[in-house]
Amino acid sequence: MPHVSSDQRVSRRTAVVTGASAGIGAATARRLAADGFHVVLGARRADRCQRIAEEVGGTALPLDVTDPESVRAFCEQVPEAHVLVNNAGGAFGLEPVARADEENWRRMWESNVLGTLRMTKALLDKLVASGDGHVVTVTSIAAHEVYDGGSGYTAAKHAQSALHRTLRGELLGQPVRFTEICPGMVETEFSVVRFAGDEDRAAAVYQGLTPLTAEDVADTIAWAVTRPSHVNIDQIVLKPRDQHSVTRAHRR
Repeated sequence: MPHVSSDQRVSRRTAVVTGASAGIGAATARRLAADGFHVVLGARRADRCQRIAEEVGGTALPLDVTDPESVRAFCEQVPEAHVLVNNAGGAFGLEPVARADEENWRRMWESNVLGTLRMTKALLDKLVASGDGHVVTVTSIAAHEVYDGGSGYTAAKHAQSALHRTLRGELLGQPVRFTEICPGMVETEFSVVRFAGDEDRAAAVYQGLTPLTAEDVADTIAWAVTRPSHVNIDQIVLKPRDQHSVTRAHRR
């Protein structure tokens, strides 16, 4: 099984990216590699991660953030870490509270909230020990707003954001920074997954406007983690120009 070699760690800082097989995670892995990081990519679709790792000179390891044993095995193979990008997560379903699907709620809380908790707990000591650690958590504007039919997702993202912001205070004085990235509409596989593979319904989400791309978010993450070590970018909210809020957008 691949691991991070000592040669790879001598000259470059190590960045761990979860959910790195596609979308924002894959774009972030590529961007951080271009900025000189050795990137450790983790996702359930390990074959996709492996292809990206070969492309950027990184390391791919299988990872399911909803499985504590998978997180443990993954993190044991990362001897040191300077940056952790908590990107794994997702949205499932769009039912109102009265018809809430509890299994969808469990999946969203496991991936978004407990997944972030598990990864951060497992790597926090290594991030602090690096002398200049940085935890980036990709939440959403849904971490700070609500909308009809989105209670399961917004609840999970609010909790994920609260977890992340709490760490900022708990680790105050330690050599580790915390940045929350809150994207609005980003055209990735997100909506396809949410609508159970219905590509037409997913495409309609972005109809009439120009959404963000995964690369837009990756650029923002890279900017935050390459600031001088005394600079902590607490939170960045980014949206398409055409989007005002989670429920309001201009469509042509």
